[in-house]
Amino acid sequence: MHLDVLDLRNFYYRTRLGRAAQRAVREQVQALWPDAEGQTVVGFGFAVPLLRPFLADARRVIGLMPGQQGVMLWPPDGANVAVLCEETLWPLQTGTADKLVLLHGLETSENPSKLLEECWRVLAPGGQALFIVPHRGGLWARRDRTPFGFGRPYTLGQLETQLKRHAFVPERHVAALFQPPSDGKFWLKSGAMWERVGRRISSHYAGGVLMVEATKQVYVRPPGVEERVRSPLRVLEGITQPEAKPV
Repeated sequence: MHLDVLDLRNFYYRTRLGRAAQRAVREQVQALWPDAEGQTVVGFGFAVPLLRPFLADARRVIGLMPGQQGVMLWPPDGANVAVLCEETLWPLQTGTADKLVLLHGLETSENPSKLLEECWRVLAPGGQALFIVPHRGGLWARRDRTPFGFGRPYTLGQLETQLKRHAFVPERHVAALFQPPSDGKFWLKSGAMWERVGRRISSHYAGGVLMVEATKQVYVRPPGVEERVRSPLRVLEGITQPEAKPV
């Protein structure tokens, strides 16, 4: 079940904890993808908080929001790039996206298998997809006061296995949200320190969210190799047809 867009907006833009979470996850996205000049960057779910750094250099930025969640105008200070869409039927041509990021999209999907098929279709050959999900062993998945406490949390093995089943090749993985999911003043003020320490100690597992970068697996027949079609097996060939006997 997707969360409501108003609840997501209020958390990420109107609470201190949400702004801290937005900053921590976005920093990891920028570390993985420092450049998107001339590329098409697509986000699905509620990925718009992570797309702002790409607005300046990317050829195109598109924020897809599922109908079950709802849509909002984004960015509020520029031309709108947010689009309402069906969860498993996006208004994009095949191979459109050079970079694709999902936040609050996969774990809350009513049909994750179909959603991953649509991700694969839209992603260009050689493109990169970043799947961001709540970590099953993290504190954030256990607190329903944040959006990460809803839906199906994942372990790293579960997420990578699901991606492989849908023709994605996991390349890299990192974690984020090492600070506790608390709006207490001490935890908020020390949030940046928790993120730095967490990345040094265990940059892959201990955070509140898992982030897996994957590429599209495409099978290509080598040039010059003709496709061979097997002849149908004619089991009854040469056998005469039975004749009806007179009564």
